[in-house]
Amino acid sequence: MFDREKYNKKVEWFVKDRFGMFIHWGIYAIPARGEWIKTAERIKDEDYDKYFNEFDPKDYNPKEWAKLAKQAGMKYAVMTAKHHDGFCLFDSKYTNYKSTNTKCGRDLIKEYVEAFREEGIKVGLYYSLLDWHHEDYVVDGDWHHPMRDNEEYKKQNRDFKKYLEYMHNQIEELCTNYGKIDIFWFDFSYNNLKGEAWEATKLVRMIRKYQPDVLIDNRLEVSGEGFGSLVTSNPTEYCGDFVSPEQIIPPKGIKDENGNNVVWESCITMNNSWGYTSRDKNFKSSEMLIKKLIECVSKNGNLLLNVGPDAKGNIPKESQKILKEIGEWMKYNSDSIYGCRGSDIDKPDYGRITQNGKKIYYHVMEPQIGFIPLTNIRKNDVERIRLLETGAELKIEDNWIVNNYQDIVFVSLGESPELPNKIDTVIEVTLK
Repeated sequence: MFDREKYNKKVEWFVKDRFGMFIHWGIYAIPARGEWIKTAERIKDEDYDKYFNEFDPKDYNPKEWAKLAKQAGMKYAVMTAKHHDGFCLFDSKYTNYKSTNTKCGRDLIKEYVEAFREEGIKVGLYYSLLDWHHEDYVVDGDWHHPMRDNEEYKKQNRDFKKYLEYMHNQIEELCTNYGKIDIFWFDFSYNNLKGEAWEATKLVRMIRKYQPDVLIDNRLEVSGEGFGSLVTSNPTEYCGDFVSPEQIIPPKGIKDENGNNVVWESCITMNNSWGYTSRDKNFKSSEMLIKKLIECVSKNGNLLLNVGPDAKGNIPKESQKILKEIGEWMKYNSDSIYGCRGSDIDKPDYGRITQNGKKIYYHVMEPQIGFIPLTNIRKNDVERIRLLETGAELKIEDNWIVNNYQDIVFVSLGESPELPNKIDTVIEVTLK
């Protein structure tokens, strides 16, 4: 039976923190054509091994990554412990295909969790359910496998039970060797490989035994497509704790079949790639990403924003610049993000609204002619109105220009036609 009260308490920190860093990193950073290169180019193990043999990220300093995440206002992070290519960034006793066996000789996950915890950032681990390296992982019926068109490869005997044992053993290592884990981010289920095909009930019970408070995404049931049983009246034991839309912000948030809000998190890339892609310079602006973070919160969701470090272990300069610019806005306006949710007040033409209890935040993203209308509140219910960035008082206007609209509260942002903050000027209204 799904315990709603227990669930709400468990996800409380997640829906309060709202903003996290996704980190996609592995040996695929060397070819620098994305984390799906092995399947996209149908590369054989023996040809892909050259990247394993070369991997030596001498610049890797997760303390710098953590400081950058903190500066940006991110409260949690999720890093790829193992992606689809099967390469492990942690020291697993169940494989030789791991970072400690490369030239770098380091447990990169251990360093990551320690560095981010030191900055007060909660830590999450991404683990791919797929594994294109393991000798017992399925090929037939897997349209993503690099050897899906290789008939000789498909004829080789494989025991999927052995792969499941391997997978469960590795996840147990991640549960027991790295202290408290705040998020397990699994990726992903499709076709017949979903739910109990992964022995999901057994897996989740094992995880909860070691990490009772950890949050799990919904991808033991689905991929980025589909919401899973968390949005139904009868969730499975392995439904996860949040829905994980990818490269999209749900148009109206996400609700269950009874109309209740569902916890969700959109994972979004800064450019068009997850893993480091040297030629992908299509970076979104910090202004756009700030507005998308606000949009997520206004729809009761989180934003998990990705970085793809290069082969040497450096976060791209473009990403660093964007994160610092986001951090400059967050420095003064984060009260309108942390602990906030969507509001029952309709979205205004000029921006969005977030709310935290009796505090309503009007996000003004477009300059207005004259005064700013603060709809759906009554003058008599207002205790005070302040410009969030500076704390400056904003008086309720009472003059011939606005008097035709007695049911709307108006304030002035000054004589300039430009907004005080051109990206997003936040007006904080405190109700009585």
